[in-house]
Amino acid sequence: MRTAMIARKTNETEIAVSINLDGTGAHRMQTGIGFFDHMLDQLSRHSLIDMDVSCKGDLHIDFHHTVEDVGIALGQAVKEALGDKKGIRRYASCDLPMDGTLTRAALDVSGRAFLVFKAEFSQNKIGEIDTELFREFFQALAINAGITLHVENFYFDNNHHLAESMFKGVARALREAVEIDPRTADRVPSTKGVL
Repeated sequence: MRTAMIARKTNETEIAVSINLDGTGAHRMQTGIGFFDHMLDQLSRHSLIDMDVSCKGDLHIDFHHTVEDVGIALGQAVKEALGDKKGIRRYASCDLPMDGTLTRAALDVSGRAFLVFKAEFSQNKIGEIDTELFREFFQALAINAGITLHVENFYFDNNHHLAESMFKGVARALREAVEIDPRTADRVPSTKGVL
């Protein structure tokens, strides 16, 4: 089973995350930030990765610590669940249309952490969450999972669709990249022999 459980406690957040890479997209999110929970639901549902995320954060200050730290814990869980990465497809991308919005997510489960993020929201908030925090989430996820992640929006019709297209696009790419390829199930997908 490619599963992991991460518990992380700081002076700012207390987080428990469990995932199953070979799940069905079953999920339970409790971060105290409604729109963020909605985005995490999309990440789980469209990646088919089972996720249980619980976070008690210092929301009375702002949402930054909660969003970033959930990204850290999820990234750590993905990395742990992948193990030696034997048999994974490794590379994947998704052009995700959502009404008048188009966003591309491309990733490489390489062990080399990197983020390219090209998306500019036209408003500072969606509901109560600062739109700048979505980049912080993907940065934390990529760094801690050890993946190279590119997220680029080409155009959008509203900010909700822009955020949702990013999470769904990353989910679809992640689903394909961590999938076991039956033709190479006994090999690490690298000429180096390790990722």
